[in-house]
Amino acid sequence: MDGRRIGTLGAIVALCGLAGAAAAQVSIGASFDQEGLTGFYLGIGEYYQVPQRQVVVVKEKGIPDEDLPVVFLLASRAKVAPDAVLKLRLRGTSWLDITLHFGLSPAIFYVPVQQTPGPPYGKAYGYYKKTPKSQWKTIRLSDAEVVNLVNLKFISEHYGYSPDEVIRMRASGKKFVEINREVKAKKQGKAGPAKGKTQGPEKKTGPAGAGKGKKP
Repeated sequence: MDGRRIGTLGAIVALCGLAGAAAAQVSIGASFDQEGLTGFYLGIGEYYQVPQRQVVVVKEKGIPDEDLPVVFLLASRAKVAPDAVLKLRLRGTSWLDITLHFGLSPAIFYVPVQQTPGPPYGKAYGYYKKTPKSQWKTIRLSDAEVVNLVNLKFISEHYGYSPDEVIRMRASGKKFVEINREVKAKKQGKAGPAKGKTQGPEKKTGPAGAGKGKKP
């Protein structure tokens, strides 16, 4: 076998090795992502007290991962089945209009914080700050603002974690599936699984800067 053939064979072997390593990395990454999603669905089920399978079923019907907590919050507060919320959403109804449809107020999305948030929370908190609490039902929130607020509420209350820190993580560009995974790991790493930390979606807290101690 001449030198050129040996060189070609070596190059092929090297490429195969690189391809195998890349495939392994993709597999590990996919496994890691799936683990994060599973933990996210599990957390939603625990917080809203629904079976994890029900969370997955809603997802499979066309609801994005980060919108899932919104479905279950509205269903819980309106005391209706998730399918009632899902039906309106799949028609193209905004999250805010679904909220109002069930006689609820944007007050249910509010989470007290210590510092004035910047993007992507700044505008929403600005609405709450500038609007008298008695008129919070008139606040208009975009779908993205509702999703950000509801996930903030879910993650901070479920794990007993600082809302300000969740906001900081979101502002850095992290998705809520990733934030959920990191917060869960931090809480478990420091003190084991957070027993008694789940406050549940029905617990209401007073809005900072808009009447401390009063329930929204």
